[in-house]
Amino acid sequence: MAEQRRAQRLDQPRDARGVKLPRFDPEAFGRWSEGIARSMGTANFIVYMTLVIGIWFGWNTLAPPSLRFDPYTFTFLTLVLSLQASYAAPLILLAQNRQADRDRVALEEDRRRATAQKADTEYLAREIAALRIAMGEVATRDFLRTELARLAEELDEAGQRRQRLERRQQDKQDRPTRSGGEGLDEPRDEVDSDLGREAGTL
Repeated sequence: MAEQRRAQRLDQPRDARGVKLPRFDPEAFGRWSEGIARSMGTANFIVYMTLVIGIWFGWNTLAPPSLRFDPYTFTFLTLVLSLQASYAAPLILLAQNRQADRDRVALEEDRRRATAQKADTEYLAREIAALRIAMGEVATRDFLRTELARLAEELDEAGQRRQRLERRQQDKQDRPTRSGGEGLDEPRDEVDSDLGREAGTL
């Protein structure tokens, strides 16, 4: 019989615990503990607790002896307060642990966002620097305007010089016919020398 029972225990899984404990939702219990911790950390809780203890003392001190449920030394009140303190401490610690977990997650998220923002800022700074360098090598609108204006002035001056040169040449051709083939030698000025050079180049 002992061997059969041993074989059954080897072939079939057995419960690790003979008693099944009730299951609960840790998240719901944590929210409940945080609610209790928040309520115990308020001024209303201290005022209400002081009122209850004062009424307790007054009733068990001033009431008739037959109606006093917790006479002097207030043993039952001491037990109630000890029980409250023994449950309040772990509930407050549980609420603090949950808050610390949330703070750690929020800190990690903030660190991740700060890292991503820093990377984006560095990327934008590099792009702006590259654009500045590229814009330094590109002709701007004002530069093009000044260059075109300068070229237009040079073209106007060249046209005026060409017209003066053509007028002078026409005058030279007309003078020998009017004077009988003998032209007068006139001194040449700087404008004539410039026009002569331009005519040679043309």
